[in-house]
Amino acid sequence: MEGRMDARRLYDALDAQRKSRGLSWRQLADESGVSPSLLSRMGNGHRPDLDGFIALVQWLGTPAENFMVWPPASAEGASEREEPALETQLALLLRAREDLPAADKEYLLEIFAATMRRIKVDRQER
Repeated sequence: MEGRMDARRLYDALDAQRKSRGLSWRQLADESGVSPSLLSRMGNGHRPDLDGFIALVQWLGTPAENFMVWPPASAEGASEREEPALETQLALLLRAREDLPAADKEYLLEIFAATMRRIKVDRQER
C-alpha cells in the first residue's frame, strides 16, 4: 500500500463533479483554491499535499474518510479498526469550536478528563 489515501478515487470524484458542473480543470482549481498544476499532477498519479487534499475534499463536500484506505485486518484477530477514545473525540470537537476561547476549551477538557478518571476508578472497584 502506497499510503492511506486513495488519490485515484479522489481524482475520479473531482472529475465526475467537474463534468457534472460543466467546469474546466482550471475553473475547478480556482474554485477549490488549489493550483492547476496540482490537479495535473494528480491526473498523472501523484498524491496531493495535505492542504490540497483538504481543499479538494471541502470543494467536493464529501467526507475525507471516503478517500481513506484502511489496512486489512491482521490475521491475529484484529477484525476492525478501534474507535478513538472518547477523550480524543471530545478534544477534536472542542478544539474545532470557534465560539469558545482556548482557556474555556482547556477547562472543559480538564473537567472531562477528571470525570473519565473517576469513572475508570469506579469500574475497577466493582
